[in-house]
Parts: sequence; C-alpha cells; structure tokens
Amino acid sequence: MRYLTEHQVWSVTGSGTDWSVHSRTDDAAGEPVRARAVLLATGAYERQLPFPGWTLPGVVGAGGAQAMFKSGLVLPGRRVVVAGSGPLLLAVAASLAAAGARVPAVVEAAGYGPYVRHTGTLLRNPAKLAEGALYGGALLPPPGPVRCSGTPSSRAHGTDRVEAVTVARLDRDWRPVPGTGRRVPCDALAVGHGLVPELSLATALGCATRTAADGTAALVLTPGLRTSVPGVWAAGETGGVGGAQLALAEGEIAARTVAGRAVPASLARRRDRLRAFADAMGAAHRPGAGWTGWLRDGTAVCRCEEVPAGRVREAVEELGATDARTVKLLTRAGMGWCQGRMCGPAVAALAGGETVADRRPLACPVRLGQLAELPAD
Repeated sequence: MRYLTEHQVWSVTGSGTDWSVHSRTDDAAGEPVRARAVLLATGAYERQLPFPGWTLPGVVGAGGAQAMFKSGLVLPGRRVVVAGSGPLLLAVAASLAAAGARVPAVVEAAGYGPYVRHTGTLLRNPAKLAEGALYGGALLPPPGPVRCSGTPSSRAHGTDRVEAVTVARLDRDWRPVPGTGRRVPCDALAVGHGLVPELSLATALGCATRTAADGTAALVLTPGLRTSVPGVWAAGETGGVGGAQLALAEGEIAARTVAGRAVPASLARRRDRLRAFADAMGAAHRPGAGWTGWLRDGTAVCRCEEVPAGRVREAVEELGATDARTVKLLTRAGMGWCQGRMCGPAVAALAGGETVADRRPLACPVRLGQLAELPAD
C-alpha cells in the first residue's frame, strides 16, 4: 500500500476498473496512481452568504476562526461576534470563549424551532444532543453571550476593520423585519452558514448530484455508497454534510463495498441514523429565499472579480440571465481564484435558481507542464 501525504489530487481519468489518479505537491507533480476503484472523500468548505461589510478586515469564516485558533492559537479578535446559521456556531463560540475571547453575541439566523419536527430523529442520536448541550453550556457562565435566535448578521460597520455589527430579526423567509435592528460592538466577526460539499473531482467524472436538505449540491449514492459512475465510490461530506462520525461510518461502508465484503447491519443502521440526523439539521438551518434582501446593490458578491450585487441583478433583470452560469458569462462573477466556491450560492440565489455543482476539468490549480504530461487519449 502507498500512503501519499501532502499531495493534492487535481484530476482522475479512466473508467470502469482502470483509473489514473493525478496529484501534485507544492513543489512538483506526483506520479499518477493506477487503481481498480476510486473512493472520493474530498470533504467540504464553508458556505458564505454576502452582506454589507463582509469584506472588512476582521470578518472571517466561522470555521476559519476555529482553524486559526487550532493551528496557531491565534484569535481573530478579543471581542468576537459569532453569526450565521448551523450547529458549528456553538462549537466555534465555545472554542473562542475557552481561549479567552469575549463572545458578546451568538447570532443564529434559523433558530432551533424546526428541530421539533424531527423529535424522533433527535432522540435516536443522544450523543449529538449531548454534544450540543456541552457547547451551549460552555457559554452559560457570565459574561456569556446574548443568544439572538432568529437574527442574522445583516451589516458590519468599520473603517480600517470591523468595529460593530447590526443584527435584525428575520421573518420565516429570512427577510429582515424593519425596526428590529440593533448594533453590537466587536473587533471581529466569525460568520458562516454551514458547509458545502467539495465535488470538483466527482462532477468532473460525471457523477450525478442531488439537492441536499440544506440546499447544497451532494452526490447521488447507493446504500453501498457507489456513485452513478461505475468504479467510483464516495463517503463523508460528498454525499451531504453530516460531520465526522457519519464520515467514519460511511468510509467503512464504502471500503467494505469496494473490497466486496458484507456490510454489518449494525454499521448500516448507524449510518442511516446519523444521515437522518444530518438531514434534519440541514433542513432546519437551510437559508430562506429572502436572505438576498440583505444585499445592497453596492455589496460585493464575487470578491475575486469585485462584482457587486447590483451588477448581478442587472444581468438578471435587464439582460435576461436565468442561472448562475449565464450570470457568470455576463459579469465574470465566479471566474476568479476561488472559481465560484465562495460566491456560487449567492449568485445562484440572485439568479433565482438552485445551487448546482460546477463541473470543472481541474479540481485545483496545476502547472501547464503537468497537463502536458497527460496521455493524448
């Protein structure tokens, strides 16, 4: 068995039982790896919904703030508002508070009322409930944060960096309710709305996708975690965001299926239970269609190409764009360094459509010399 560390896969070519996996390191091209089967476990990245002031220094992703602390014990600020939607917010806030930061507010856009519709699923996952209670309990002692259930971060204020955020109550469609705004002073804002499955390799291979409960694109998988492409399996966040425990269960199921071994019934049940909880969680925190009302025409939507919301709206209302791809061609939104990973959900929402997985020939930047080494067929 070969174990390659610090390699990044940029393409998978082949079919059936004959695959070539192409990778690179920071310094050189890796040797192609030949395989009879491919298991994709490419994880996910943060979903960001733009709002006025989100480009100010001091505004970071919620997961990014946690990564900063875990990797280098660096805090994004001393007084950090945590905002957005999803259970990750509590984990981030608890980590920041434990590291010595003051968290004046945890701002949850969706609230937790929708979980009531999934009481049975919750009760079948007591470990998940205990985990949430643990994070919430870490924020209880004074001076604990104000929990602003049902409010988003609707605007960040500042000149050289963020100095405060304005939050406002939402209606059921995530539209700000007039007259409910209040200003919260801070020197950093950690904001995120869950995660987006990383599907670049899968969609390049032609794997079919579906719309997951949280509104993101995820792979269509069989109970044995096969994709729609023969010889390709997937596990973890590629099939829908669900957390580490679900990813471990799916990884074991996929490995057994690839090897032609039986999947224990207990393992299949655990996977089904965790997936049901993930779907309930995703549905509860799925952004409402009205969130685009936060965006002023001058608010940057695509940061790489500096495309504001007004230009995207112009492409839709005056130039006839009906999907994110057409908006991209008319405005360059999504043509920058991140290739639409950050702005894709926002552009799709402004265009009035669902977020769909992009199909890219390359999963990451690669040198021309490496492309030239590919076989002609």
